Amino acid sequence: MTAPLVEALVQRPRSAFGRAFDDPAHGFVHPVDLERAQAEHDAFTDLLCRLGVVVHDLGSDAPHPDLTYPFDPLLVTDRGAIPLRSGKPTRRGEEGELERWTRARGIPTLGRIREPGTVDGGDTFWLRPDLFCIGRTLRTNDAGARQLAGLVGGDVHVFDVPFWRGAAELLHLLSVISPVADDLAVVYLPLLPAGLWELLGDLGVRLISVPDPEFPTLGCNVLAVRPGVCVVADGNPLTRRALEAAGCEVHAYPAHEIGVNGSGGPTCLTRPILRRT
Repeated sequence: MTAPLVEALVQRPRSAFGRAFDDPAHGFVHPVDLERAQAEHDAFTDLLCRLGVVVHDLGSDAPHPDLTYPFDPLLVTDRGAIPLRSGKPTRRGEEGELERWTRARGIPTLGRIREPGTVDGGDTFWLRPDLFCIGRTLRTNDAGARQLAGLVGGDVHVFDVPFWRGAAELLHLLSVISPVADDLAVVYLPLLPAGLWELLGDLGVRLISVPDPEFPTLGCNVLAVRPGVCVVADGNPLTRRALEAAGCEVHAYPAHEIGVNGSGGPTCLTRPILRRT
């Protein structure tokens, strides 16, 4: 999660994203200003390019507004891609769009999540190259977590994430933690699973605590481009200063339409394809 990011896949907001507010099931906060969303996304991808990341645009015309957040439908491992099966019904089918892209580029499909299992990518992360974490949430159920653990293999830890405010303001595991270096993570302590807090302490990971006012503005959603170099959503000055005080190089991008409106931060906006380990 923190090794140098070499290649990433994104989906520039298209017409489906512009219509997202029309269906309450998508969970957008207000009507989408598509032109502004595209400008914000362009600023985000330009920033990644300036930081040395090769950015690929999926370019899909599928009727899935949440495809602009491609972290969730697919997991990429050292041995191949794993199309996931979202616990959000409106996101079903997105995984096929990403799998077509990966297979066309020679990335094999390692396996897939089968019914009744559900998994969102936002409930998964590597804490170490050989230590994988899964959050059991309203989007990732027990059957999905067990299937994914079997596909990934190795040392897998599963943590229950709090119900909080339910499906209307869903929590992913990565809603409450973002690793930014091997020994540093941004966390929202009030909702961090106790077992994960204990594991972080055992591994000597220092914690940067996101203050309450910056949790709704995606302060805890941080993308590591390489260890200690990270991208954050604009509008979280306290978290940014804490990262800088910890020795990080921090870059911000505007995240009103593509961030707060659709509840997706910089991690959500990318599907890492290759990190240099």
